[in-house]
Amino acid sequence: MDEFQRSWLLAQVGPDTDPADLERRFFRLRSVRAVALEVLGERRAKLLADPLKVSVDGVVTMDLQENLRGIERQMEVTRQVPAPDDPPEDEDKTSEALAMARLVPTRRYR
Repeated sequence: MDEFQRSWLLAQVGPDTDPADLERRFFRLRSVRAVALEVLGERRAKLLADPLKVSVDGVVTMDLQENLRGIERQMEVTRQVPAPDDPPEDEDKTSEALAMARLVPTRRYR
């Protein structure tokens, strides 16, 4: 994993993530997007394993539902944004998006 891939990955999963763990995952999965989704998926599963809302009357209320929604939104963003190791888009697709226009003078001069 190069420095650009590492910085993209840390931007997706947070700077406090263990870089050695990310390296091991990258060696196994061979894709920074797959590593990011795996880390976020584990965080999501950890939240789902415990109750999302705990309330002790008059003492404390803890609600983790927004944390879960935030992780799910981050997973969607990670799926959609281009990753540094994505294959380049096909050049033919780019040329299909371009249109050809003929320039014609508005007046004809004599």
